Amino acid sequence: MLLTTQGLVLHTTKYAETSIIAKVFTRELGCCSYIVKGVRSARSRAKQNLMQPLSHLEMTVYNNPKKQLQYIKEMRPATPIGSLSTDGVRMALLFFMDEVLYKALKDNEPNPALFDYVVDELQLLQDSQQTAAASESVTMRSNAHFPIRFLLRTAHFLGIEPMDNYSSREPLFNLKEGRFLSTPTPTAVAADPDADYFLDPHASIQIHSCLSSTRHNGSEPSLNASQRSTTLNNLIEYYHVHLSDFKNFKSHEVLHAVLR
Repeated sequence: MLLTTQGLVLHTTKYAETSIIAKVFTRELGCCSYIVKGVRSARSRAKQNLMQPLSHLEMTVYNNPKKQLQYIKEMRPATPIGSLSTDGVRMALLFFMDEVLYKALKDNEPNPALFDYVVDELQLLQDSQQTAAASESVTMRSNAHFPIRFLLRTAHFLGIEPMDNYSSREPLFNLKEGRFLSTPTPTAVAADPDADYFLDPHASIQIHSCLSSTRHNGSEPSLNASQRSTTLNNLIEYYHVHLSDFKNFKSHEVLHAVLR
């Protein structure tokens, strides 16, 4: 049957001579794979630039639950986000968001709340680019913390949000448990096969600072570039621990270079 839905393009691969297969995060159906016929042909009405990472589309699609590959009948831009490609920092953020979603989401599992959140973040990136000239320092600080904030808020919609129960009695964050725990004794560490999941005190309090600031929209944690890099790496490892397909993450390496 035909269904009209919004979608965010996550990944494309060439198919046959002129077509592609696109993995699209749709609002109503979750992640689905679509054959887009003839899009690489010069005569195609559907332009290939609509298939860029996180392009936001209005689509009419064929939906047959018995098939793994579906077809897109019609598509058009839902919001104009193409100008982000002219800004290196925001383009790096875009690829980061795309890789997080591509590796974190499972096929055919709708998550409209996450979809709406991502669309809102894309719009904020667009708006921040338009106002960057007037407030460049504020914009850069916001961009620097964006990857951490995005991971924490996305974790909420994925059902793996860390618990912010930090205290002097439970000061160490455990990646596997997703919460702060008391400092284990040397004997317990030696006997515990999960001891490596504990972050050190400095890394733990940085996680707490980011969780606290994310809970209070608009505030930014007081982290320098090195601390942000460490925290981002730890959160990516947290995703890897809790999501079996979240492997070989690469885009954060670019962010470490551009968000200093």
